[in-house]
Amino acid sequence: MSKEAATNGLERVIISGGGTGGHIHPAVAIADEIKQRHPQCEILFVGAKGRMEMEKVPKAGYSIVGLWISGIDRNWRSLRNLTFPFKLLSSLFKAGRIIRKFKPQLAVGVGGFASGPLLYRAALRGIPTAIQEQNSFPGITNRLLANKVQLICAGFPGLDRWFPKDRIIETGNPLRENVTKLQLINSEQRAAALEHFGFTGDRPVAFIMGGSLGAGSMNEAVMAMAHRIATDKKELAFDLLWQCGARFQETMQVELEALPLPAEQRIVCVGFIDRMDHAYCAADVIASRAGAMSIAELALVSKPTLLVPSPVVAEDHQTKNARSLSDRGGAVLIPDGDVVEQLESELTQLLNDPVRQKSLTDALRGAARPKAAHEVVAALEKLVIQSQ
Repeated sequence: MSKEAATNGLERVIISGGGTGGHIHPAVAIADEIKQRHPQCEILFVGAKGRMEMEKVPKAGYSIVGLWISGIDRNWRSLRNLTFPFKLLSSLFKAGRIIRKFKPQLAVGVGGFASGPLLYRAALRGIPTAIQEQNSFPGITNRLLANKVQLICAGFPGLDRWFPKDRIIETGNPLRENVTKLQLINSEQRAAALEHFGFTGDRPVAFIMGGSLGAGSMNEAVMAMAHRIATDKKELAFDLLWQCGARFQETMQVELEALPLPAEQRIVCVGFIDRMDHAYCAADVIASRAGAMSIAELALVSKPTLLVPSPVVAEDHQTKNARSLSDRGGAVLIPDGDVVEQLESELTQLLNDPVRQKSLTDALRGAARPKAAHEVVAALEKLVIQSQ
């Protein structure tokens, strides 16, 4: 492809990676931005067979090809590790075949198992390559690719500990357009959001979200509050919107309904929220896990926030994500081991302290990157032009 053609627009791009929503959502946001700027561009996703990207990406309107690849089990005695060399060789071979057939002018990795073989083979063929790293502590695949790729689009500052400094551009984490609109919350939207969940609006609302795999201790903390309310016969000074995780909903709902809670106390328990705009609008304060994409959304919403890093993620990267924000005064960090004892008191103190609320939200708003997808794609366009 000529330099003139590259200047006129992107034509063929591969985006690889996945495994979790934290990788898939920014990948789709990048693809959406590319299509908005270059409607003629063909975009092919490459994921890992059996992982959630094989379902989520087609639903977003994009084609995807799967590689037979997975990570190494941290238990070195695991028999599953015996298949890893064969999976890696198979994926490297198939990645090369995909590249030869699709002829991309650019390959972008978003982390996850599949991005390794694809970006490695693309780099060997001299195709411009880039990483979009969501976390403040990179995953092992991206760390291994650090010296292979030409550009790293960073979601957090401080990645020069792992990547060549001259290849890093801090863009923030790309969010899809429907999420970036959360900046524009008004009183009419809030009233609709409160009604959606059955709140009267007479009391503040605390939104508790523990994710899916890491919901355990957050759920335990909410149930501890509910049991105390039932025992003391005295409601909280706020209502609760509680996302407990789909696989826990039935158990949590049964336990909650068995408690003799005061009629004035509203605790709305849901397994999964498909209208996060309503949840964010309804909330006066939020307690959340510290996934990179959750933090990116919370910065846009700019509500007083408590972050409780999940203990079940690789290399404790959520604690590092949370500290990158709490160190700047943008959130309160509660260690997972303390959340059961501290969540109620922290929520109560924060809701009773408007000065602290303002301080947190001002700092959190300063961390927002609503144009992250735009900045990432602009950097990718420049990379392609420079490579011609």
